[in-house]
Amino acid sequence: MTARDLVLGRIRTALGDTPAAPVNVRREHWPAGSDAADLDLLVHRLTDYRATAHRCAEDGEVAQVVDRILGGQRIVIPPGLPRHWLPDAVAAVTDDNLTAEQIAAVDGVVTAAAVAIAETGTIILDAGPDQGRRIISLLPDVHVCVLRTGQIVADVPSALARVEPRRPLTWISGPSATSDIELNRVEGVHGPRHLHVIITP
Repeated sequence: MTARDLVLGRIRTALGDTPAAPVNVRREHWPAGSDAADLDLLVHRLTDYRATAHRCAEDGEVAQVVDRILGGQRIVIPPGLPRHWLPDAVAAVTDDNLTAEQIAAVDGVVTAAAVAIAETGTIILDAGPDQGRRIISLLPDVHVCVLRTGQIVADVPSALARVEPRRPLTWISGPSATSDIELNRVEGVHGPRHLHVIITP
């Protein structure tokens, strides 16, 4: 008998007849959330996380903001991204199963979002057609995320009620950063160094 067999045997004995964990999570046990989202709070949290928030009075302004951020550069976009969000000044490459090297070679990415949480300043992507594969939001240095005001909720329970837990969810709170190395903040280790959130009606 190996040490591994011994340890696993002891675990099985300790667990005894413990029933298996349920496959389906019963959402009715989660605390009720609030849909009364505070846009100013979301912007404050985003800024606190060193993201840049841009407010648009109308959807037609999104392309102008994207132009200011990524104009003249090469970007990757998910297949379902609304084309009117893109200015003529960007060279957009649609992700049709691009390789990691091809994605890493572009200057930025523009995606939509599934939901945003005002209380925590968190954006959630669920790999929908306008958000694409998780990899495209991780490799480029600049992530521009377009968020509609109707997608903003107040708190985490409200966000969980809107997303499908079996989808590949990416939770983003500011640009990628870590302080693991001698407690010095380093940005861009696990994803984009720059996050721009464009909020549109």
